[in-house]
Amino acid sequence: MDASTVRLRPPRHRVARRAVGWWTARSLLGAAPVLAGLGAAYALLGAARPWLGPALVAVAALAAGHAAVVPSWRYAVHRWETTTTAVYASSGWFVREWQVAPLSRIQTVDRVRGPLQQLFGLATVTVTTASAHGAVRLVGLDADVAARTAEQLTALVRRTAGDAT
Repeated sequence: MDASTVRLRPPRHRVARRAVGWWTARSLLGAAPVLAGLGAAYALLGAARPWLGPALVAVAALAAGHAAVVPSWRYAVHRWETTTTAVYASSGWFVREWQVAPLSRIQTVDRVRGPLQQLFGLATVTVTTASAHGAVRLVGLDADVAARTAEQLTALVRRTAGDAT
């Protein structure tokens, strides 16, 4: 099968289950500065600005709701797969995005492990192509799976005919 016969289809693999914890931690850490700022403002100015109390409660409720729902939803919709001809990824919330990158179009394969990803034993594989749409990101993979995937893709791309443009 050559690149012209690669078809867009649902990818087969889920991300690592630990990605739910990673996304939850990122969500809570992202909300923490806002909650801290509102909490400090309420402590200092609460009597002068009575709306700060309800604002703090509302932001805390939204942050808790986001952390409780969104990571599991992301886990349910994120999928990925690599084959000998292409890289497949799907993601999205209400609008589902499916991406396919034929190996002949791949320019670079990178593996990233931020501090929080390292804590959860996860990594992201970024496959950069000549597409104007941008890279295909395989987010929330087990660190060992990500390392093997990056190595396999790199080896496959070396053997694939094409100019990656």
